[in-house]
Parts: sequence; C-alpha cells; structure tokens
Amino acid sequence: MKKYLICIFSLVLISSCVDSLDDYNVDPKRATEAPPATLFTNAVKNLTDVLTTPNVNTNNYRFYVQHWTSTQYLDEPRYNMTSRIIPQNMWQTLYRDVLADLKEAERILAEDELLALAVKNNQLAQIEIMQVYTWSVLVTTFGDVPYSQALDPENALPAYDDAQTIYNDILSRLDTALGLIDPTVPGIDQGDVLYGGNMDQWVKFGNSLKLRLAMVIADVDPGKAQTLVEEAAPNVFEFNEDNAAFPYMSGPPNNNPVSANINPIFTSRQDYVAASTLVDVMNELDDPRRPYYFTTVDGEYIGGRYGYPNSYSSFSTVSDLIIEPSFEALLLDLSEVEFLLAEAVERGYNVEGTAEEHYNAAIIASITYWGASMAEAEAYLNQPGVNYNTAPGDWREKIGTQKWIALYNRGYEAWLEWRRLDAPDLQPPVIEGASQLTIPTRMIYPINEQTLNPENREAAASAIGGDESSTKLFWDVR
Repeated sequence: MKKYLICIFSLVLISSCVDSLDDYNVDPKRATEAPPATLFTNAVKNLTDVLTTPNVNTNNYRFYVQHWTSTQYLDEPRYNMTSRIIPQNMWQTLYRDVLADLKEAERILAEDELLALAVKNNQLAQIEIMQVYTWSVLVTTFGDVPYSQALDPENALPAYDDAQTIYNDILSRLDTALGLIDPTVPGIDQGDVLYGGNMDQWVKFGNSLKLRLAMVIADVDPGKAQTLVEEAAPNVFEFNEDNAAFPYMSGPPNNNPVSANINPIFTSRQDYVAASTLVDVMNELDDPRRPYYFTTVDGEYIGGRYGYPNSYSSFSTVSDLIIEPSFEALLLDLSEVEFLLAEAVERGYNVEGTAEEHYNAAIIASITYWGASMAEAEAYLNQPGVNYNTAPGDWREKIGTQKWIALYNRGYEAWLEWRRLDAPDLQPPVIEGASQLTIPTRMIYPINEQTLNPENREAAASAIGGDESSTKLFWDVR
C-alpha cells in the first residue's frame, strides 16, 4: 500500500509540472531553434552557392556574358528562361534560403538580453550587410520585387515595391549597419566563414559593397552616387587578402558548386566549354590568366562558338583549378574595387589616385590573385592593347573590357557590369530561320508568380515596362 501511494504521489507531481500532454512530446535531442550564427552561416553559403553554381536550372550568367558556351543543349546560351524554372530557382533561393534565415537570425539576436550591446550590434551589422547584398542581387536581377511585405508568413500575396525605392532603402540600411560596427569587440566569429569575426574586415567589406552599389546608380542618380562613393572610398579593400571569399570544402555538400557540376569526381556530364568570345580576346593579349581559366587542346587555348553546338573534346573548357572541390568563391574582391575606383575618377568624383593607377592596380590584383607573377602582370600592362593610354575606346570600353576578363567565374557580377558599362560589345548568336535574339538585361519573374500572386506580379510587370528579359531596369539608362 505504501509503494502504491508513493507511485500515485509521484505521478501527481510530474503532471503538475506540464501544461498539457503535448509537453511530453518534446524530443530533447532535436533543437527547436537554431542559433543566429548557424542561420547566418547557412544564409551566406546559400547566397554564395546560387551566385557561383553553373547549374543551368539556376544560374546562366556565365552564358549571358559569353565566358562559357555549351556543347549540345542550346536553350540557355540562346537565352531561353522558360524551358527550365531558372528564375524560380534563383528567386526561391534568395528569399527562402538566404533572406528568411538572415531575418530569423536577426530576430533571435535582437531578443537576446544577455549579450553585450556592442557585440550584439556587430552581429546585427554582419547580418544586415548580407541582407543588403542579397536584396541588391534581387533588385538588379528582376527589378521591382516584394520587399516591404516580403518574408511575412501571414501574407501569401505580397505586393511588389518599386525597385529604385528599395535600392535607396538598402543603401540607407547599409550605412546604418556600418555605423553599428565597433572593431574593438567581436561579432559573429565561429559562424563567420568570410572573416572569422574580424570586424575591421567587415568595415572594409561593407564599404566595398557600398562602393559597388553606389556605382550601379551612377548614370541615373549621379549626385547620390558621388556622395556615397566618396564616403566609402577611404575604407575599401586594399589587398587580395581582404577579398570576401567563401572557403569551400573537398566533399559534398560543402564543395564548390562548380565542381559539383563539372568535376568528373561528381559528374560525367560534359556540357560546358570556354566561349571564343573571351578566349580570342585573351589570346590576342597573351593574357597570363589563361592557364588558370582554361584547359588546352594540343597546347592551345581554343574557344567554342557561342550559341552553337560544340564538341567537348575540341575546345578548351574550365580549368582544373576552378573545378577543384575546395576552390573558393568570391562575393567581392580587390580587382572589382579598383576598377570601380578607376571609373569614379573618370566620372570626376573626389577619389584619391588617377584612373590609370586604379586600372593598373585592378589588373595586377586579378592576375596575381589567380597565381601569375608580378612580372607577368607588368608585361601584360605594357601591351598597347592593355595600356590605359593606348588601349582602344573610351574609359567605359577600357575598364569594361578588362573588368569583363577579370570577373571570369563570377557570372552575376560580370553580367551586372556589362549592363552598366555597355562594354565589351557582346553580340547574341544569329540563328538562321529564327527570330533575332537579345542578350538579357534582366531575369523574368518566376512563372509560378503568375499563378500564385498574379495581380501583384502583373502590376510590377506593368510598372517596369514589361516582364521581358529585354526590359532595362531603372539604373540601366544608357
């Protein structure tokens, strides 16, 4: 009897500690909430993956800028965006897998009452800088997108915001984030795969991003662009070691997505070859980056004809370096920054140094990053076709052509810069018996937006001048 009473008493005590039977169904070995650092790392990886992958179902920017072409499947180098769900995959990744994780990391962090304020501010700044980066990709890819009503699980039909309004807001958000940073205390450290929590580097990265975003609007809002560039320029990248580089690992799922789609370790497909558009220019200039960019065919660099069938074995393809599983991916680098500063000088902005000095520094940064020597870089710069004083064309063509070469393996950034600078003079393939093709200047909205959010999508399409790949976005006014 005594034992019986003890058992009943114990059950009463246990049941009084819970509110419902649901409380017994909690798995103590499974987390119900991820820490902010984990969400942050996951978001940065997904952003890097989607901008780096050459998978034709998601990212075809290397085709659009004619760095690569295909062997037999020609829809993508001929700009077909509907035979696969390319826009949907890009859109979904940026919203669901990047921005949603960053927003949740921000929410959890803001509710943490035990974290020192300065440390919290640094971590919030890191998260915000990556949010700004991601929103900038959405706006410069699609135009008007859901923004003020986005990422709300209770609103399945978000309205689209005006792209220029979004852009101005993220520029303001970036300034606010930079103002939060205190380099004397840590930020996200173990979860920061870019800089390991070094906040001095985040200051440089944030200002380098500000420089890029400012130059995007230089033709449509020159006054604002100049102010932002002059604010950012003293605090941007100075060395290749400053680059925002994502460090991939040797095995799935953390290997470089280029390797996942090309390296024989992971795939037997042979879909990509270097495009003659790029290879011919680099051959003419005896470019020292060729062995780091391409393979050879009988000791020569030979590009395939862009937009036409090509035999894989007859043409140069992607180098062993780039398909190495652990090869890093760049989100922003010194070469890009120096080209932007050269352009800023040409536009009359108050930036230290000459256009030629920054142009030379950009080319040297690119060549030495890839592994060639300083002597090779100097010899390259001394050629009449490269030297800033003798290279053909105006400053847009000089900077644009060399930047196009330097942004190899960074298709999105190369596409962005080609649209901004209108250089080099890329031409679409001319297909006999087919309508004239046009190189895309934007990505069309995902097809599922037509069925899931039709009224808002239609309003956005009308506002930007049509949901066409040839529609120019608000900043692309030349």
